[in-house]
Amino acid sequence: MVDRNSTTEELASYLYELRSKTSMNRREFAEYFGIPLRTVEEWEAGRRRIQDYLLRLIEYKLRMENLI
Repeated sequence: MVDRNSTTEELASYLYELRSKTSMNRREFAEYFGIPLRTVEEWEAGRRRIQDYLLRLIEYKLRMENLI
């Protein structure tokens, strides 16, 4: 689980884990959520920090859509 105290690396790792569970590549994942591909790449690489609430929303949507 992620929270406000999670490091950028932990958030990046969790995002990668979620995406991997969907079997989507980065482009498909970005298009599914309407997020620019470059943003997803930067988040996963740890060069930009994804907000913890946004990561929780992504996880929630994936669970509700039965993708994970």
